[in-house]
Amino acid sequence: MAAASVSPAASPPRRHRHHSPPRRRRDDSPPRRRDASPKRRASPSPSPSPDRDADRRRGGGGSGRSRASPPPDDRDRRRRDSKPADESNGGGAPPKPPRASDGEEGGGRRKRVARVSDDEEKEDGGRRRSRRRSSDSDDDRRRKRDRERHRDSRRHRRRSPSSESSDGGCSRRHRRDESSRRERDERRRDRGGREERDRRRSPERKEPTPPLPPPPPLLPEMIPGRTGGIYIPPFRMAQMMREVEDKSSTEYQRLSWDALKKSINGLVNKVNATNIKNIVPELFAENLVRGRGLFCQSCIKSQMASPGFTDVFAALVAVVNTKFPEIGRLLLVRVVLQLKRAYKRNDKPQLLAATKFIAHLVNQVVAHELVALELLTVLLENPTDDSVEVAVGFVKECGAMLQDLSPQGLHAIFERFRGILHEGEIDKRVQFLIEGLFAIRKAKFQGFPAIRPELDLVEQEDQFTHEISLEDELDPETNLNVFKANPNFAEDEKAYENLKRSILGAESSDDEEGSDDDDASDEDAEESDDEDDEEQMEIRDQTETNLINLRRTIYLTIMSSVDFEEAGHKLLKIKLEPGQEMELCIMLLECCSQERTYLRYYGLLGQRFCMINKVYQENFEKCFVQQYSMIHRLETNKLRNVAKFFAHLLGTDALPWHVLAYIRLTEEDTTSSSRIFIKILFQELSEHLGIRLLNEKLNDPNMQDSFDSIFPKDHPKNTRFSINFFTSIGLGGITETLREYLKNMPRLIMQQQKPASSESGSDSGSDSESSSSESEPSSDESDRKRSKRRKK
Repeated sequence: MAAASVSPAASPPRRHRHHSPPRRRRDDSPPRRRDASPKRRASPSPSPSPDRDADRRRGGGGSGRSRASPPPDDRDRRRRDSKPADESNGGGAPPKPPRASDGEEGGGRRKRVARVSDDEEKEDGGRRRSRRRSSDSDDDRRRKRDRERHRDSRRHRRRSPSSESSDGGCSRRHRRDESSRRERDERRRDRGGREERDRRRSPERKEPTPPLPPPPPLLPEMIPGRTGGIYIPPFRMAQMMREVEDKSSTEYQRLSWDALKKSINGLVNKVNATNIKNIVPELFAENLVRGRGLFCQSCIKSQMASPGFTDVFAALVAVVNTKFPEIGRLLLVRVVLQLKRAYKRNDKPQLLAATKFIAHLVNQVVAHELVALELLTVLLENPTDDSVEVAVGFVKECGAMLQDLSPQGLHAIFERFRGILHEGEIDKRVQFLIEGLFAIRKAKFQGFPAIRPELDLVEQEDQFTHEISLEDELDPETNLNVFKANPNFAEDEKAYENLKRSILGAESSDDEEGSDDDDASDEDAEESDDEDDEEQMEIRDQTETNLINLRRTIYLTIMSSVDFEEAGHKLLKIKLEPGQEMELCIMLLECCSQERTYLRYYGLLGQRFCMINKVYQENFEKCFVQQYSMIHRLETNKLRNVAKFFAHLLGTDALPWHVLAYIRLTEEDTTSSSRIFIKILFQELSEHLGIRLLNEKLNDPNMQDSFDSIFPKDHPKNTRFSINFFTSIGLGGITETLREYLKNMPRLIMQQQKPASSESGSDSGSDSESSSSESEPSSDESDRKRSKRRKK
């Protein structure tokens, strides 16, 4: 029975209670071996192998069994070997493996305590505990995995007992591999812990970083070229140029070339219609002969970037072309080549920009009109949607100039447009563009002027026109865009200085000499000169923004006031600069003329200003002269309001009566508008003053010189015209003095001629008699007319 119970093959394996794996001791000593179960007796193997002992100490490897139950192969072998031992010894308990004594453990611990300080021991203990927890968790996972594998192997052995021996060998190899892998992992963790402990004991001391070496000095060879390089501030560049001793060296030429390039690019980029007159002198101050390639390149690039400023760039080129025709030709050649390149590549944006530039060069008379006609012929020879669209835009830009310079050529171009429109092979959108172009031509290119007034800077006789054909072989001279050392650099610079003086005049040369002296002087002298220049500089507003704002304020004040007193009080509070009083008078007169009917409000307001300050009285006198000279431009309603306004000022003596001297009442010197103005003026005066007081004013002996132009006495014809005019408007009463003068005119003439006849001979006497005989019938005729009027 005992033998049968021991044999594993005869009975199924017992179910043993699995013990939890023992925790490692703190001193990392091998765990004690537990006694086997008292129910199972086995004799120790005579020569236990170290691998088996190690596996037994670590929990039986990957088999997942308890430490008291050996693997199946060892169990069979022990049963076979223990039979004679049991019989001889009587079934004694197996001997326990040797165990380390407590003295040895204490001695090892004391050695470690002596070697490591308390703080470090705590840290090491914490790290070991964490490593033990991780290793225990890893061991639990491995044991669980090994138990599942062993359970599967047992099922397999239960089915096939012959595979027992082979499974035992595989499990031994597996346990051996697992034990070696665990040992390697523990050694690696111990090594990592020691390294970390050493690193904490001796912390690394960071050495201070050495200071950076000073930057190398800037050399002329380090100046950036086309491909980039070091950025050098302008003041540093000027300092480097002053430090160079040899002014003809290649390094200095390179510095001056870069400075010239930056200056030209800056001036071209900031030019516009407002400041072009200031940019041109600055541009001529640069060496355009040396930088002509740079100037052309900058103009073309800027025009490509902003086609809306094409007319400004063309005006700038036109001014430069008057002094340097070769620069104008070079730019025209490059633009034509750019146009041909874009036409071959079907690059529509570049083609539009190039054609627009050529159109404005034609408007500025820099390019001949034949270039424009030839270009239009090429574009319309084989019409496509894009080519016709480009041609329409080109004609819009320069059609007004072509209409003046070559009307027959422009007529032929429009006939070609009409043919394309009738063919109908192009898109509807382009057909509408052509129809719009015909409408613009019918309106004489209104809205598309050839040159804006602010850009008309060159007289036609001063302009130099270049004639270039699109079929010619043209050289763009691209080598002018690149720096090249010049052996005659100093001589060329002096020659351009002389040329610049002749172009800009003596003032520019004086300014340049002064600037050279300032550069050579100390910094204090420069600062004092700058302060003097700032004091002398005056800022002038050429846009008239302040003037427009002032007029707006005056208008709103006049229109928003309740009565003339409030308006006068508000207007006097406006701070006017000297010379701006005229603007107030003009705005008051304009507001009065814009009303449907005359308002006495404006007359009272003008009277108040004339009474306050004599400056306003003089300004209203100027306004009277200006309005009378432009009276034919006013409508009837405006004319009536202006006449009543000045009549109010004259009737209240706010305006002196000598202003009437500007009115000459003759048939030749008056128009229908001026006669209506005089009629309304004197009718209003008669209403204000009455006919008697008006007659006294006009007969004042001190003012007769001012009224001679209204009541002329130089010729009977003019006198009769004045009498008839005032009689027709119902003011014949003010012409009584003039009638008496006309009645006595023959007698006065005779009295003047008597002394002349006594002195002269018989011939003169006969002439006087004939004249007197002619004058008598005329006087008789005038008396007859008067008698007829009285009878009527």
